[in-house]
Amino acid sequence: METRGQRSQTMSSGPASDWSNTKLVTACLAGDDRAWSVLVDRYKNLIYSIPLRYGTTPQDAADIFQTVCLELFNELPRLRDADALQGWLIRVTTNKCYHWKRQKGSQDEDFDEESIDTLSAADLFPPDTLAEVEQEQMVREAIGQLPARCKQMIELLFFEHPPMPYAEVAKRLQVAKGSIGFIRGRCLKRLKKALEEKGF
Repeated sequence: METRGQRSQTMSSGPASDWSNTKLVTACLAGDDRAWSVLVDRYKNLIYSIPLRYGTTPQDAADIFQTVCLELFNELPRLRDADALQGWLIRVTTNKCYHWKRQKGSQDEDFDEESIDTLSAADLFPPDTLAEVEQEQMVREAIGQLPARCKQMIELLFFEHPPMPYAEVAKRLQVAKGSIGFIRGRCLKRLKKALEEKGF
């Protein structure tokens, strides 16, 4: 059985947030709780976004999220291709949403219960919507790869509602207000490069 010291050593080679899915899954199977936290954090917004697109309440979305995470935890030892994890999560989450809609009585009877779990996400999601979900995840991952200050700046400038004034952004980042434009431009170039590398 792996000791706590061995677990710490497992996660010591570089920030876990930069690890590939394969490396994270390997660490999870070795009993590293932090690797599991990083893996869930990487895909939590992706998982949440799907039920919300289906029209669930935030509480139902949270319930579906918990169900998907439990299934992921149970299926990790049988996951054949960790690099295909995103597609697996989209399919599983979409299936959970379809079941949710059936329970709510708001879905046409196009598929029977026995066949639903064998369908792909493309069978259950409009193609345009599925593409948007995948692209949004690419953007999240690209932002996650940015240096800490760039990541924080982009989140403050583009993900706050209502939009945050430059003066407040400068205060949060502890930089001069006049430098925000320059830093913003540099960070967006880095983000563009990261997205191009992902084939966005």
